[in-house]
Amino acid sequence: MDTIGLKFLALLLAYLLGSIPFGFLIVKIFNGRDVREIESGRTGGTNAMRAAGLGAGALTATLDVVKGIATAWVVNWLVPGQIWVQVFAAFLAVIGHNYPIFLVHRKNGKLQMRGGAGGATCLGGAIALWSPIWLIILPVAVLIYLFIGYASVTTMSVALIAMIVFIIRAALGLSPWAYVMYGALALAALVWALRPNLKRLKEGTERVVGLRAKWLKKKVVID
Repeated sequence: MDTIGLKFLALLLAYLLGSIPFGFLIVKIFNGRDVREIESGRTGGTNAMRAAGLGAGALTATLDVVKGIATAWVVNWLVPGQIWVQVFAAFLAVIGHNYPIFLVHRKNGKLQMRGGAGGATCLGGAIALWSPIWLIILPVAVLIYLFIGYASVTTMSVALIAMIVFIIRAALGLSPWAYVMYGALALAALVWALRPNLKRLKEGTERVVGLRAKWLKKKVVID
């Protein structure tokens, strides 16, 4: 197979890796439920937790991160040293997670490919580009979850933080500017997937989580 064919194969495998619906499979194994029929209907860690508990959610999130990381292995195996292939492979893993070919189904007469929102896989893709980045993204995302109190904002922050880190590193000559494109593309994909949440945020009806949720409950009790 020529170089172009290997690049295409790497990108295809990245999408297929991203398409593995771990949340759907794990919830099925844990309690037999269809995670797509629970709450948001997404297959990511947050909804898996709602459907089958903390363990199912944590396992789903971990495996979704691994999907993104695995794109580095695929690209290094097939076309090592191809920076742009790695960037688009990491991005396609996010697209695969959000629109998984393995979960195509018909609903209301239309074909749907709905997966998760992409936050965990986005983190994995960022790790594939620069492995220590999780030491920055994860603590900041946890703080956002706890104190800002919106899971959707936390999810989008993963891509935003990745983009900011890659901009800083590129400006310092520590990583290629191409990595910034990954952050921008991933952010666009996450924002698009979370359009309903953004609407609820605007309306003030988005579910509050983390420490802020506890604080609001205490405030209601006191009032």
